[in-house]
Amino acid sequence: MTRRAFGFLLPAALPSPATPSAAPPEPGPAPPDAILAMLRQSVEDWNRADIPAFLRCYEDSPETTFVSRSVVRGTAAVRERYKTAYPDAGHMGKLAFHDLRVRMLPPGAAIVTGRFQLERAAGSGGPANGLFTLVVRKSAAGWRIIHDHSSAL
Repeated sequence: MTRRAFGFLLPAALPSPATPSAAPPEPGPAPPDAILAMLRQSVEDWNRADIPAFLRCYEDSPETTFVSRSVVRGTAAVRERYKTAYPDAGHMGKLAFHDLRVRMLPPGAAIVTGRFQLERAAGSGGPANGLFTLVVRKSAAGWRIIHDHSSAL
């Protein structure tokens, strides 16, 4: 009787072949697609001359950094930097990103590299282009930039 009970209980304790060994993937776009979508939205916001909307792609944190000719720390300081450097739609011009590459890091982080191109009239600063490296992190709000290093060429 003990033998029979043991034979009956053992299979119930083992996982069935249909039991998945890993958790199902999270719903929604894959990380690189979601990151690229966030960047496309930021370009759309920029091209509408909407700096507050554009800045939603940055994590709202005192640790968020922007590096160019100087180092700016904190989302509020980054916002002021953009408002000072781009006071109106003419100075903002039309932005485009090219050669985007996403390199996934440990879960929840990635590095994005690319080129930016800014078309604007000579009186508003003229055209500009350069390279950038972004460190992005996934949060409850989605993928957000925590570090932006942009260099004009």
